Amino acid sequence: MHVETTDLVRLDTYFGRIVQRFQLPDRPASLLVTHLLAGRPAFVRAVAGLSDLRAVLPKPKSISATARREVERSFPCDALSRDLFANPDSAVTYLEARAAGDDVLLLDVGGYFAPALEALYDQFSGRILGVVEDTENGHRRYAEIDKLPCPVVSVARSPLKDPEDFLVGQSVVFSTEALLRGRGDILHGRPALVLGFGKLGSSIARLLHAKGIHVTVYDVSPVRRAQALSQGFGVARDRDHALTQAGLVLCATGSLSLRGEDFPQLRNGAYVATVTSSEDELELDGLPDSYTRSAAGDGVTRYLATGHYFYLLNNGNAVNFLHGASVGPFIFLVQAEILAALRMLARGDLTPGMHEVPSEDRAAIAATWLNYYNR
Repeated sequence: MHVETTDLVRLDTYFGRIVQRFQLPDRPASLLVTHLLAGRPAFVRAVAGLSDLRAVLPKPKSISATARREVERSFPCDALSRDLFANPDSAVTYLEARAAGDDVLLLDVGGYFAPALEALYDQFSGRILGVVEDTENGHRRYAEIDKLPCPVVSVARSPLKDPEDFLVGQSVVFSTEALLRGRGDILHGRPALVLGFGKLGSSIARLLHAKGIHVTVYDVSPVRRAQALSQGFGVARDRDHALTQAGLVLCATGSLSLRGEDFPQLRNGAYVATVTSSEDELELDGLPDSYTRSAAGDGVTRYLATGHYFYLLNNGNAVNFLHGASVGPFIFLVQAEILAALRMLARGDLTPGMHEVPSEDRAAIAATWLNYYNR
């Protein structure tokens, strides 16, 4: 995606104002997990404006080569995987190589640091000041830790993220429809099952319904199932039966949506798409060995076994990343809140546990953003 020079100048100026507002007397070290897409280098520079950025860890399935080259001119870019931080020893070794003996902030997207957080806190030669988490999936990963050793500031449930979640839902539906049309197929006449009725799942369900698609919803939470029912959606009483009826399955749980044994139950010719990465939503390794895979069009993979086949969009990774996953300037609201969270942690006065950015900081961010993007 091309970004005009005037837009980049405006973005840098906007982040300059945000950095000025949340400036700190001391600059702790930081590690940044991020989607490294077009426009993201400005955010990376803003993080470096408030901290001593030691490394950028781009999420593997969402990297723009142009953005990466720009970031690499100023900061190390390291390979990111779940395995890197799944093993406490490798996690500590990595952190020592990048920030030995320093105060460190961990900026996360998806709970990558969560499995090793206790080991990092106890064994690292420096000090872990805390974690900033951007996603609902990551929020849950940290919240599930029995006793957090340090503060975690989550922006996943912030009201400033609502516009992003709605627009991500739009981009998911757009990309799904584009891939089907690329094969000469359409959404209409294909019953949809949305797994997960959180912010993203509910947005996707509403957008599909607005297109005239018959939508059924399933969520593990009975509260969310009741909410879906109140909004006029069909709610599956039996998830496994619903899978056999759907012509399109959209996975929006932020955790494991489809197990290996679920895939053979899919209706013949069903399409499967996710809003996060395949490693979170799909147990593809659990598929029976009898399935073979082959290309079935741009961004579409056919899985075939005797008497059964289904299609997987974008190899099971977030389907909207095929078309840039753009949500426009609304993403800059959330990125600014991440910077506010960074300052909160750097002050060093938060207790271990989950925290949110104060409402007055959110209001200041929104006012600054409106000054630049409501012209």
